[in-house]
Amino acid sequence: MPKERTHQIEDTRIEKAVLVGLVTRNQSENQLKEYLDELEFLAETAGAKTEEKFWQKLDHPEKRTYVGSGKLREIKTFVDAHAIDMVIFDDEISPSQQRNIEKELKCKVLDRSMLILDIFAQRAKSQQAKTQVELAQLQYLLPRLKGMWDHLDRVKGGIGMKGAGEKEIETDRRVATQNIAKLKAKLATIDKQNQTQRKNRDGMIRVSLVGYTNVGKSTLMRALSKENVFAENKLFATLDTTVRKVVLNHVPFLLSDTVGFIRKLPHHLVESFKSTLDEALESDVLLHVVDIAHPNFEEQLNVVNETLHHLKAENKSQIVIFNKIDLFKERKFDDHLPEEVQEELLKELKQTWMAKSNNNAVFISAETGENLGELRSFLYQKIKKLYLKRYPYKASYIESYE
Repeated sequence: MPKERTHQIEDTRIEKAVLVGLVTRNQSENQLKEYLDELEFLAETAGAKTEEKFWQKLDHPEKRTYVGSGKLREIKTFVDAHAIDMVIFDDEISPSQQRNIEKELKCKVLDRSMLILDIFAQRAKSQQAKTQVELAQLQYLLPRLKGMWDHLDRVKGGIGMKGAGEKEIETDRRVATQNIAKLKAKLATIDKQNQTQRKNRDGMIRVSLVGYTNVGKSTLMRALSKENVFAENKLFATLDTTVRKVVLNHVPFLLSDTVGFIRKLPHHLVESFKSTLDEALESDVLLHVVDIAHPNFEEQLNVVNETLHHLKAENKSQIVIFNKIDLFKERKFDDHLPEEVQEELLKELKQTWMAKSNNNAVFISAETGENLGELRSFLYQKIKKLYLKRYPYKASYIESYE
């Protein structure tokens, strides 16, 4: 019994981390700073406190240890002096790089992919999400099995060690491969059940919220559906797809919230979560939510569009919803800036993005309710058009309420 209590204390304490990234020919210093800030947010979401960030300029990652030997010694000095629990790399590192770095640093070594997988393991609630996370973890760990179990046995849990890793310490490559096959079969069964559920909704127009993680999708879901949907200022607050029935001016439709996207999302994770994203893929309209207050919202917007392209959903009807306009004004406009100048700057911004999105854009604040009426009106017109096209015999019913 005392042993169990000790293990729980180890799992719940805040671990200390340092972050490592590279400035390369394909990644500028400004980009890296932004990526490391996001990596810090990921670490915080997982339950770790970032003590320091290290970076180095290299044409490409060092084949053996990702960073150069001098930089690795510098990191080791800091790790030893501050009793650091883990070192997290912003890019995916190879199994051999991980082993070499661990040998030098004598502490836990993770990369962005493993950190994201760990957060997913913490957040997964449904059977489908848990199965998808376990599959992605095993696919990630399979080439890293050599020396992995000894490392896990030594570390005894913590960030990056949840789910498949800790449960499968005794697993060898053959058993891991068998487990992957079983999980894929289990997901296929769950997916068939979900397809049946979606077919039962064929009498409804379907709308899905998509977007970068932490842009306010769940807050908007709550505002539109007027139901208590979980929302939190953390990355991947929503992992399981939530579906709600919404009625605008007597026109009903189904609104679903999906897992947020992120840059450098592991390919096997996208593959594992395709069945969850089917809700978006089979939707009639995508509401692409963008955090316009974020300094790099354009890059986030592009990451989502690239992921939708990968999922073959780029041609879906879209409304781009620029959220957090209240924060944008707060961060961008000085208190002494005349109101008419602010209005003019906002007008130019809106005209620019309206043109880029073929006039399918709305600027709102889901938190304060600013312009939500405009969004509802815009969405209603789009939904009504689809509704009458699909169910023309209901035209008189809709028109009677207008």
